[in-house]
Amino acid sequence: MTYKEKLLLIRQAMNNDGVYAYIIPSSDPHMSEYLPDRFKCLEFACGFTGSAGTLVITAKEANLWTDARYFVQATEQLERTGYKLMALHAQGVPEYIQWLSGNMEHGASVAFDGKLVSFQLAELIKTELNGLNANIVSDKDYLEAIWINRPALPQKPAYLIDELIAGENVIDKLIKVRAFLKNMRADYHLISSLDDLAWLFNIRGSDVKCNPVTLAFALISHDKAIIFIELSKIKEEDRSYLSDSGVSISSYNDIYTVVKSIASGSIFIDPKRTCFELVQQINASVKVIQGTNPTTNLKAIKNLVEIENTRKTMIKDGVALTRFFKWLEEAVNSGQLTEISVAKILLGFREEQAGFVGESFDTISAYREHGALPHYKATTQSSTELKPEGLFLLDSGGQYIGGTTDVTRVISLGNATDEEKTDYTLVLKGMIEGCSAIFPKGTRGYQIDAITRKPIWDQARNYGHGTGHGVGYFLNVHEGPHVFNTAAIPVDIEPGMITSIEPGIYRPGKYGIRIENLVLSVKDQINEFGEFYAFEALTLAVIDTGLVMSALLEQRHIDWLNQYNQQVVEKLSGYLDSEELKWLTNKARPI
Repeated sequence: MTYKEKLLLIRQAMNNDGVYAYIIPSSDPHMSEYLPDRFKCLEFACGFTGSAGTLVITAKEANLWTDARYFVQATEQLERTGYKLMALHAQGVPEYIQWLSGNMEHGASVAFDGKLVSFQLAELIKTELNGLNANIVSDKDYLEAIWINRPALPQKPAYLIDELIAGENVIDKLIKVRAFLKNMRADYHLISSLDDLAWLFNIRGSDVKCNPVTLAFALISHDKAIIFIELSKIKEEDRSYLSDSGVSISSYNDIYTVVKSIASGSIFIDPKRTCFELVQQINASVKVIQGTNPTTNLKAIKNLVEIENTRKTMIKDGVALTRFFKWLEEAVNSGQLTEISVAKILLGFREEQAGFVGESFDTISAYREHGALPHYKATTQSSTELKPEGLFLLDSGGQYIGGTTDVTRVISLGNATDEEKTDYTLVLKGMIEGCSAIFPKGTRGYQIDAITRKPIWDQARNYGHGTGHGVGYFLNVHEGPHVFNTAAIPVDIEPGMITSIEPGIYRPGKYGIRIENLVLSVKDQINEFGEFYAFEALTLAVIDTGLVMSALLEQRHIDWLNQYNQQVVEKLSGYLDSEELKWLTNKARPI
C-alpha cells in the first residue's frame, strides 16, 4: 500500500466520523521519544523516520510539522507521499494547533488517539481551539484498521540491575518518592514514563531499540508500589526481590482499571509524560496534582557509584573509538567502505568491550553532504561510498551495564578545504567554550547554550538544534529535565548531572560538522560571590587536530585541547596495544 493510498483510507474514516482534522503524534502510551515498532505511526503513515514530528490530516491537506534537525530528511522522505513539510520555528512547539485554529470552521471536530497524546498537550489543544467551539474526539485510531500485520507490543524479558551497579536500592528510592508525595500532599503517584520507572525500580529491558527499558506503568502510594507489566517478563527471583522491597506485580493493561478504582484522595501525575487516555480514567472525586515526576529530578543527579561507573565506561568506549578511527584511516583507500559498513565495524569494536549491551541510538555515519543532516541515518538506498577526500561525521554511542555514551567526531578523509577547516575550528572553539565554562549556582541550560554558540555567532554562523541534552545512566541517551538549548527552561544545572555539549555548523549539499563530548557538572569553588560549578570531561575520544586553524583560537583554547587529548592518551594507554597507542599518541600530539 502506498502512502497516498493510506492517506486516502484515513480520510475516508475521518469523513465517516465527521472529523475535520486528525492528529498523529510521534509518541506511544508512555510519551516516549524512541518508540516500539507498534507505535511508529508517522513512519507507517508517511515514511518519515525522524524521532520528533506531528502529522495533521484534513480533507484537503496533509502536513508534517518537524524541527530543523529534520528539514532536509523530511523533504526527501515526504516526496510523492501526499504530505507536505511544515517547518517548525522552535523545536518542540505545537505550531500545528495555531494552524488548525486559523483553518478550521466553527464547531468542527478534531480527533486523535488519546493513548498517544500527553495530558498536557490534549488540554492545550482543547484550550486553544475552545474559541472555535471545537469538538475534541480522543478515541480515534485510524491506523489500526489499515495497518496490516501491525507489530504487537514487545514481549522481551525485563531484568533487575544489581545495587552495586545502580548505587542505590529500590527501598531507598521509594522512600525519596514518598517523601515527595507527602510534601505534595498526594496519596498516589502514577508513573508512565519508561526511564523514570526503570530508574526507580532498578529494572531494565529491551522493548525499545537502543533504550534499555521495558513497557510498564507504576502506581505508588504511601504503603504500596505496583508495577504493571506483562507478567511473563519478570523472572521469579526478580519478582521475589521486588516483593521484599514492597513492590508487587500486576498485568500491563490492569493499570486502567486500577486507576479507575481509586475512589478518593489525590494522585500526582506528570502531565507531559502521562497519556490523556489514562488520566481520563481518574474519577472526578480524585484530586489530580500536576508536576514533574520526582524521579526525573532524582535520576538526573547521578550518585557516586553511577559517576564512577560512567568514568570506567568512557574508557571502554574510548578504546573502541580509538581502534575504529585507526582502522578507518588505514582502510579508507581500499575503495570498499560505505557509511553502513563502517558503522558495523564500529559496532564490532564496541561489542568487544565488557558490559556492552547495545547502541544508545542509531549511529549517524555521515559522509560529505550527509553530514549536513543532523540526524541522518544511512539506508541501503542512501549509503555512500567513503573516499580518501572530504569530511566524515560520526555520531554514535553505546549502552553499557555501567553507563551510556554519546560522542561525535569529524575527521577529514583527505584534501580538506579552508572553508571546512574554518568551520571545524569554530565548532571546536564553541565546544571548548562550553566545556570549560565556570558558572554560578543557579545557572540554567540556555545560558550554557549561549556561551557555547558565541564563537560561532561571532562569525555569523549558527545551528538549528540544541547545544546539549541530559544523558541517562544505562538508560535513555536523551534525559531530562535539564537541557542546553535556547528555550528558557527553569531547571538549574546541578552537580552530578551528565550533559552533552555538541555545537555544529551545517552547509546543506556540502558537509556538516559537529563535535560532542559528555560532561559532568561538578563543584568548582566558593568565594564571596557565591558557589561556582564547572564541567568535567567524561568522553575519552581524541579530537583530531588536523583540521584546526590555530590562528582562530586563543591560547586558552589551544591549552584546553592539548590537555584534553593528553588526558585521553593517559587514560586509554593501559588498554591499547603498542601500535594503537602509537597511533593515538600521534593524533594527540600538541599543537
